[in-house]
Amino acid sequence: MNPYGKNAKIYVAGHSGLFGSALVRSLRQRGHENILTVSHQDLDLTDGAKTESFFLEERPDYVYVAAAKVGGIQANKAYMADFAMENLLITCNVLKAAHKARVKKLLYLGSSCIYPREAAQPVKEDYLLTGLPEPTNEGYALAKIAGVRLCDYYRRQYGDNFISCIPANVYGENDNFDENTNHVIPSLIQRFHRAKVNQLPYVEIWGTGGAEREFMHIDDAAAACIFLMEKFDGAGTINIGMGQTTSIRALAQAICRIVGYQGEIRYDTSKPDGMPRRLLDSSKITALGWGPSIQLEEGLKREYEWYLENVERSK
Repeated sequence: MNPYGKNAKIYVAGHSGLFGSALVRSLRQRGHENILTVSHQDLDLTDGAKTESFFLEERPDYVYVAAAKVGGIQANKAYMADFAMENLLITCNVLKAAHKARVKKLLYLGSSCIYPREAAQPVKEDYLLTGLPEPTNEGYALAKIAGVRLCDYYRRQYGDNFISCIPANVYGENDNFDENTNHVIPSLIQRFHRAKVNQLPYVEIWGTGGAEREFMHIDDAAAACIFLMEKFDGAGTINIGMGQTTSIRALAQAICRIVGYQGEIRYDTSKPDGMPRRLLDSSKITALGWGPSIQLEEGLKREYEWYLENVERSK
């Protein structure tokens, strides 16, 4: 069942980011042309009045909420109030406006960091709020938890068809290479590439390298979101993952090999690892008939090629 026809108006909030741009790309590949996008300069989603006016004027049929303030461990620790407040405002304003505009269906993107730090692995959806999140990104996590639960509250109180999903760590084309806010994969790609170009003897990485994460290519994640918009109408969130983890050490070695860096990898064990291991239980979406198709090595090669073409060449 496809809930929307090719002419349905689909609003992708956060269309210029990693996740939003992949959603737009995937929707267009599926023949959807009536895709509504608006830049941050033209619409600040932290402004409730402007967000509501936009929804009431445009009346989108379907909404993907990919807009968020995101960053790695360092940024989350340093700017916890900013991460919490901005994401709370975006979440509350968009969901409230979507309710008032009576959108047919909304998909809210959460984050795997919202689960308790000490949750049993793999992490099931019902582990949410059974413990405290990782302290280094608590502000961001609490804001995203609020969004996931608000979808259920609007469904329960008003009957709105708001659903949510929790993707594993995503990476890929159009990733964030800002040194102050990027995540581990773009950070390592950029650092190994620059070390190769400048013939540096070593690259230093935060932590022991032992932390394990589940990495999913953004095109797989976008395809899963579109699949859920078409197939899933239930309460409660749903995980999207690869079903396996990779250590930061193994990830660094893979990126080093793909980039062609010949120097040493050093680990600064005085710096935090973050959550020791995070693997999502994706059995719910698997049971619905969806699975990923892009393996990590292939995905990393694609991101490095994109980086060379779009980041390095633009200098």
